[in-house]
Amino acid sequence: MGVAIRAADEGDRELVVRLLDEAFQDDPVSRWVFPDDEYRRTTHHRLMAAFTDIVLTVGRIDLTEDGTACALWMSVPADEHDPEGEDGPAQLRAGIDPDNERIELIGRLTNAIHPSGRAHEYLWMIGVAPERQGEGLGTALMTPVLDRCDREGLPAYLEASSARSRKLYERLGFELPDRPLDLPDGPQMWPMWREPRG
Repeated sequence: MGVAIRAADEGDRELVVRLLDEAFQDDPVSRWVFPDDEYRRTTHHRLMAAFTDIVLTVGRIDLTEDGTACALWMSVPADEHDPEGEDGPAQLRAGIDPDNERIELIGRLTNAIHPSGRAHEYLWMIGVAPERQGEGLGTALMTPVLDRCDREGLPAYLEASSARSRKLYERLGFELPDRPLDLPDGPQMWPMWREPRG
């Protein structure tokens, strides 16, 4: 059974934000950024909204037609790797939750490990509604982009935020080129790279 996918636009913004918020509420990295459960429930969506706005402006969001899964992609040129800009992490923190230094810290840490020197597709986030996880929607969203990467000779990059997602990405050809990123007093993230196939 095929999954119908379309490009999201501004009219889908609230749907995408809600989907990402629900999908990442219990994610280890989201729990680290917003450790208090109640505070995360009331604040986390603002971070997801900021990410959505950035990608709607300079990237692409693929959305399943039924609105249960989305993937946020950025095409990164060889000479650039910071989609938020040098001051992006500080601006995110100021706009979302000024007292939460972890919002800025995670941006700076992931920017520091992001590969440079080669153009690539960057999967910033992929979110699947909790009740639909494990049904292959993530693979369905990623496959068309990875197929295009293979045709065009482009690598792809992402940071896995959980062991479960890391396994999915490994099945799709991503590898851990270096060591994981250890968040201070927190979980690991896995920067993963995929060379084009064929």
